[in-house]
Amino acid sequence: MDGNDRTLLIVEDDPGLQRQLRWSFEGFEGFEVFAVGDREAALAEVRRHRPAVVTLDLGLPPDPGGTSEGFRALQEILTLSPTTKVVVVTGHNDRDNAVRAVGLGAHDFCEKPVDPEVLTLIVTRASQMHYLEEENRRLALKAASDYSFEGMIAVSPEMLQIRRMIEKLAPIDVTTLVLGESGTGKEVLVRILHALSARAKQRLVAINCAAIPEALLESELFGYEKGAFTGAGKVTPGKIESADGGILFLDEIGDLPHPLQAKLLRFLQERVVERVGGRQEIPVDVRVVCATHQNLMELIRDGRFREDLYYRINGATVLVPPLRERQGDVLVLARTFLLRFAAEYQRPIKDLTPEAKRVIEIYPWPGNVRELVNRVKRAVIMADGQYVTPEDLELDAVEEACEPFDLREIREHAERRAIQRALQHRDNNVSRAADLLGITRPTLYGLIKKYDIPT
Repeated sequence: MDGNDRTLLIVEDDPGLQRQLRWSFEGFEGFEVFAVGDREAALAEVRRHRPAVVTLDLGLPPDPGGTSEGFRALQEILTLSPTTKVVVVTGHNDRDNAVRAVGLGAHDFCEKPVDPEVLTLIVTRASQMHYLEEENRRLALKAASDYSFEGMIAVSPEMLQIRRMIEKLAPIDVTTLVLGESGTGKEVLVRILHALSARAKQRLVAINCAAIPEALLESELFGYEKGAFTGAGKVTPGKIESADGGILFLDEIGDLPHPLQAKLLRFLQERVVERVGGRQEIPVDVRVVCATHQNLMELIRDGRFREDLYYRINGATVLVPPLRERQGDVLVLARTFLLRFAAEYQRPIKDLTPEAKRVIEIYPWPGNVRELVNRVKRAVIMADGQYVTPEDLELDAVEEACEPFDLREIREHAERRAIQRALQHRDNNVSRAADLLGITRPTLYGLIKKYDIPT
């Protein structure tokens, strides 16, 4: 197994037990062991090492006699590192908390007083499970990545993070909500998620809730029986039924009429549908993925979207950033589209002029990737020479802003900003900010001095 699969973090506030556990594992089958005594220190170590396994005492300070701090640590560890296997350590006969911990995502549990041999067996099995899951994920992605991600062109950290999220969510049958401005590529991400999922060989059925009149939307979603209304000459399954075994993509879910929200909620709860004009409950096995450009919380406050439906569709959220916030993506996308359309329309276009590249970088792209595609397509068709100009893109009136090219200046700006944010998030506590940044306190003090950051 890879060395990362033998990394163990012990979270235990009892110094004696901590030493005992550390001694039990150090040198055992190559385990690399770290030990801490509280939640904040545990999170710092998870950020630094991404351990394969964590043993977690639920009774941590400042609540050593209870479990609140331990459960909080469990949830935060799994948020930071979802693949880490957490083994919770509970009090004797405390099965309720053990079951609750497993329900929240813990891999296993061990009762106190701790038997080192039993815990070693549990941790070893968890480490092996971590290795197998990582290997399966790596092989699956290797086999599917070329095809699955060819529709996603990205170099920015923001979109690469989205890609990693899709990779993690795809194998898990969880209802997923994709949020983002119009034109950001939400549908492309849904198709990638489908291609990477266990349902890839089944259908991806998409329906745009904003594109179909309200009077027809119910029958489109749920289908109808013969004679249900004028013109219903035969039994017709709806989109939900036709997606059985696959994925149902409800685009622009924020535009779903309020009466249909209740019916959709019932389907999500019961996983059965009733066709319009019918009484038979039809079971459907389908994964639901929703998307919208709207602010659903505002719609809920305005009474236009059901809060219970929001929490039902929000099993996992993917927030797609607008194009203007994706560092470096816009030029890569523009040149890719340019070459694609030049070949498609047999135009002798070679590249963008330097002026066109500059205005593409500073234009805010309110229509996001969709607007970029349309402008580049038009420019390829209309350009007179071999190079696309700002005039061809109709971006000649954009006011240029100063963007540095010096890598040191860019790096220092990013470093200064990260330190300032970390200090703000930790109330100017240097030790805690260093943990958040994943660096040592002396290193952070040096950077604070270097950039003259007030603390």
